[in-house]
Order: sequence, then C-alpha cells, then structure tokens
Amino acid sequence: MNSPDSIPSKKIMAVSSGGGHWVELLRLKPAFGNHQAIYISVSDLYREDVPDRPFYTINDATRWNLIGLLKMAFKLIKIIRTENPDVVISTGAAPGYLALRLAKRFTKARTIWLETLARVENLSLSGRKVKPYADLWLTQWPYENRPKKLQYKGKVI
Repeated sequence: MNSPDSIPSKKIMAVSSGGGHWVELLRLKPAFGNHQAIYISVSDLYREDVPDRPFYTINDATRWNLIGLLKMAFKLIKIIRTENPDVVISTGAAPGYLALRLAKRFTKARTIWLETLARVENLSLSGRKVKPYADLWLTQWPYENRPKKLQYKGKVI
C-alpha cells in the first residue's frame, strides 16, 4: 500500500474568477496536500491568501467582452505553457472555463470543474460549456435531473 509520502507530487493549477468562486477555491487548499499548487485569479489582492504559493493575476472578462476574453486567453496560454500543470481545477467562471479548455489543448493535464455552490437549481453557463473539457465534472448540489457526466460528491462550504 502506498503512503501519502510515496505518491509523486503533482502540479495543480487552481483557477477562478473573484468573489465566491475564489472563496470556494481556497476551501480546496487542504485537498492539495503536498502537491505543488499554483493559483490564478483576477485580483492581485488575492495573492495574500496564498503567500506560500505561486500566484498569477489575469484580467476578468465576460462573454460580453470579446477583447477581454481574448486577452485572458492569451495570458492563460502563456501561464499554462510555462507551468505545464498535471491537473487544472476551477470553481468558475470564465477564467476557469478558459483554463480547462486551454489546458486540454496545450497539455496532457487532467481537468476538474467544480460548479459553484451558488448555482442551486441549474448549472452556470460556464459549467454547461465546460462539460467536454472536464475529466471530472462536479456539482455541489444533489440535483435530481443532472446531466449524466455531472457528479455530486459534497460541498466545499
């Protein structure tokens, strides 16, 4: 049997937009254990939440801001190519969707989408669109009529 110390360390890239998405992502820190966690979000103020880890700031954008999304995508491509993560995980929204999609294109990283806790009755737009790019697609609510691939394993908050 393998002990936790014998498990090879993985590089985990944790990505989210701000506010509640960031809070939920921080709640996952203990799950990363001794792995190399790298954080990406939309405010440099969040750097102080992970002072012992690499942190990248990207711009925030929505589907209504094509120029902002392109700028975000190019920044994420640069970070993904530089860091070459083993796993990319996100709690949303646009930054996480793009990170998972780009990681699938440019790396062999496994991808995990954790739908925000705020989406009680249905999935977010990013959550619906990320399905083809998420190796593990999770919800924090036990929906009765959830899509086939979507899994419920509990809440982070």
